[in-house]
Amino acid sequence: MFQISFSDPVSVHFIGIGGISMSALAELLHYQGFRVSGSDLKSTPLTEHLQSLGITVSYPQQASNIADDCSVVIYTAAVHADNPEMVRAKERNLPILERKDLLGQLMKQYSHVAGVAGSHGKTSTTSMLSLMLLEGKLDPTILVGGVLDGIGGNLRKGSDNYLVAEACEYCNSFLSFFPTDAIILNIEAEHLDFFQDLEDIRRSFRKYAELLPVSGNLVINGDIENLSELTKNLTANVITYGISNTVDGCNSYDYAATNCSFDKNGFGSYDFYEKGAFLGRVSLRVIGMHNISNSLAAAALAFCYGVSFDAVTGALLSYTGTHRRFEYKGTAEGIRVYDDYAHHPSEISATLSAARACVSGTQKLWCTFQPHTFSRTKAFLPEFAESLALADTVVLADIYSASREKDPGDISSADIAALLKQKGKEVYHFHTFEEIEKFLFTHCKPEDLLITMGAGDIVSVAESMVSR
Repeated sequence: MFQISFSDPVSVHFIGIGGISMSALAELLHYQGFRVSGSDLKSTPLTEHLQSLGITVSYPQQASNIADDCSVVIYTAAVHADNPEMVRAKERNLPILERKDLLGQLMKQYSHVAGVAGSHGKTSTTSMLSLMLLEGKLDPTILVGGVLDGIGGNLRKGSDNYLVAEACEYCNSFLSFFPTDAIILNIEAEHLDFFQDLEDIRRSFRKYAELLPVSGNLVINGDIENLSELTKNLTANVITYGISNTVDGCNSYDYAATNCSFDKNGFGSYDFYEKGAFLGRVSLRVIGMHNISNSLAAAALAFCYGVSFDAVTGALLSYTGTHRRFEYKGTAEGIRVYDDYAHHPSEISATLSAARACVSGTQKLWCTFQPHTFSRTKAFLPEFAESLALADTVVLADIYSASREKDPGDISSADIAALLKQKGKEVYHFHTFEEIEKFLFTHCKPEDLLITMGAGDIVSVAESMVSR
């Protein structure tokens, strides 16, 4: 595999530079003196930001975007072999690196590398941990899979002592990484267009844990089923965390939360225990039990880096979420409009359960959901119906058409709608965003809570509604 010399910057081209991870890596290389260019299908706020830094971004993707002085090409798993820029790079025998390999090579440049892994919650936990290290004056470099207002984007360039980054399991990407410390939040059946089954996924997470050095720390959810299969005979220090119903139960974890409660906004608070000892009360400004769990994981690793409890609690009070994670977009004719990236049944359940605390009386909870990938929709069809049923009314968009798969013709949003109707739920299915928006304005009432949800472009409905 080609190895980039970070002490000898060259010209690097990113195919798909507008991706949340690719844009951050491109910006980081730019700051390190590399001559960065890239391409994407269309202009976005992320690509516009890169252009404001002096990075050349071309639209659309075409062979001529590979400049004569290009030395290395970076791509993601979503880029196909027949992509014109990939074809040109191969014709010129240019070194080609996948995104995961570039990130892995970057990790070797840092003394402490925290890789946040898990089926769900990576972006929120990475953001929390990042703010904790900032509050603790550790000057971390941060790569986060979302826009975090606390750092002004999806990247912060800090010193070469600490790097905080998400570690995604899809296509076994995280097995190309070099973490010194890691968090494993949860392990569920996901990305079944790549993995065979849950056991296959668990094997990957075990291999990820085995990447840690003897001096490293693995912070892992103590409630993961058959936990010993993942932790047995690891050389790294294993630290567990979890939520307990009783104070005595806190002794089951190294770090625990109990006496959890939520205010009228759905924001959580809890009593924090370290090895059975009470440290204090923690308050959050994000919703849901899942974020209580995420904050525990982040705090456990922050303590490994010497961050104080006061710095941890201060960071959590400053964290109001990342963009597209139950993000408040504004009001539209009195309707409270939020947006969320949830695209797996477990994530949908967590978000809708937490959102339920924000409605009362005659107010209704609306969810406008856009499924993401045909394989995921087919694999979890009953689970999608079960989780979406937590809303009062569901409005379905078509499955995201720009996803990495072709339509197999045997699954659609209508299948989710049929199952929801069997459950007696109020559900509607539209083929265009214009139809959805018109329907919502006609049927939602002032003070109702509306969440647009999914990993595709459904957010544009929320943004269009509040911009009227």
